[in-house]
Amino acid sequence: MNWFGFGFNGFGQIRPADVSGQVTCKVNTPVLISDVCRSCVVRSDCRARASWSSRARVHHTDCGSHVCVSGFVSGSSEQVCGDVFPESQGCTDTLISERYLTLNFTDRVECWEIQQPQNKLVWKREQDLSDHTGEIAPLPLVPGGYVMPGPPFFRPLCSKLCAVSLALGTEHAVLLTSDGTVYSWGSGSHGQLGHGGLTSQEEPQVVEALWGVPIRAVSAGSWHSASVSTGGDLYMWGWNESGQLGLPSRGLEEEKRRAKSSGNTDQTVNKDETNQADVFISIQAFPALVDVPDVSEISRISCGSRHTAAVTGTGDLYTWGWGHYGQLGHCTENSTDEPTLVDHFSSHRMSVKDVVCGSWNTFVSTVPKEQPPS
Repeated sequence: MNWFGFGFNGFGQIRPADVSGQVTCKVNTPVLISDVCRSCVVRSDCRARASWSSRARVHHTDCGSHVCVSGFVSGSSEQVCGDVFPESQGCTDTLISERYLTLNFTDRVECWEIQQPQNKLVWKREQDLSDHTGEIAPLPLVPGGYVMPGPPFFRPLCSKLCAVSLALGTEHAVLLTSDGTVYSWGSGSHGQLGHGGLTSQEEPQVVEALWGVPIRAVSAGSWHSASVSTGGDLYMWGWNESGQLGLPSRGLEEEKRRAKSSGNTDQTVNKDETNQADVFISIQAFPALVDVPDVSEISRISCGSRHTAAVTGTGDLYTWGWGHYGQLGHCTENSTDEPTLVDHFSSHRMSVKDVVCGSWNTFVSTVPKEQPPS
């Protein structure tokens, strides 16, 4: 399994600095990430996590497991590139934020302040998973609650929710239960809770519009949210300023009009386009079924700050939303409100298995596409 990255690279979290120390800030086409351990054999189940300025991966190897970090580190004048986090030996999962690295072990969960020259343990919670049956939920979920990217670090959750997945946005959270029900809470200022309004919720509240639709995956961006049903249908809600919902965006259409008018004095075209403004969606406060052209099933979904990426059942990758840093992987820095195939992978006969969006970038794991039987 190989990992690729594209988008914001201001701290070398995708492609490290060249020999002259220069970093390419924008990477608009997928590039292979090469900071894997060379002393051990890396198994295919390594996981990637991303923040705005950094990236972390859990490497499961024949020598054990550990976390490698790339990007910005407080107190250092240089970016780190695939450096092993010393305190991570034996961990099973990780989360990274601008300042902290969360490490999950079988007997404890720890939050470390990432800094040079010495990392600092700032929070720790013991846990006993020895009697746990079934699959362990990924971070930020931990027994009894979930871990925040900053103080107070731990928040309790009602055990009756039976949470199996939790996605944290900038100001909101989206939770998936074992029976496929979706809950959300936090700020609702941009409709990101999916409850039909713009009010906030302090406690988890079921997203009633999805009631009766069994969901298997959820994700949260800065101000938008997404879910995938067990049948592979994609539902999205929240802010659509950059087309991140895959719905017609007024902001993107106005950008196109300005680009046209700068080279065209014919104002009739702009007037006609303005008459179509009622089809644009700025805020979608209820979950909307999003159509991805020529795709029958979505298997994975991830939301960045203002962009979205989806893996199809056939191993293709589609992206849409804000593309200023190349985070859509279309070899341009254009934004789009239409889910668009990232043809780099299909053209190189690669099948996409997973996608993880940072705030302004995207990370993708791939395997060689199976040859059809002759």
